[in-house]
Amino acid sequence: MRERTSMCGARVEFERSYMDPRVEGALSEMERRISERITVGELAETALLSRSRFAHLFREQTGCTPMRHLFLIRMERARVLLERTTLPVNEVMRCVGYSNPSHFARDFRLHHELGPREYRVQCSAVHPVSR
Repeated sequence: MRERTSMCGARVEFERSYMDPRVEGALSEMERRISERITVGELAETALLSRSRFAHLFREQTGCTPMRHLFLIRMERARVLLERTTLPVNEVMRCVGYSNPSHFARDFRLHHELGPREYRVQCSAVHPVSR
């Protein structure tokens, strides 16, 4: 079983044998290319499906749209990087595919209820990072 994040952010386990291999491939591609710009069209091409068929199948299998899932992966990876590394926030932003600091801070705040810098300060007070 693999753990995935559903549209509402809750952790959900999907049986690998029940996951369409084209969707599984798209999920792997999202994780592999997390720092790059990715479109639904590119993911659909990889799955050898039309954009609309791919989007429908992806949502049916995962419970969220491809772009929402990519957003959740990026926000989770940013959280982990802020907690476990001393990378500057701008570098974390680039590692998860953002080029605009304002957009990254806004999205991170919407998802985690704190800005990236505030989140790091809060985490370092609870779990100091080895330097």
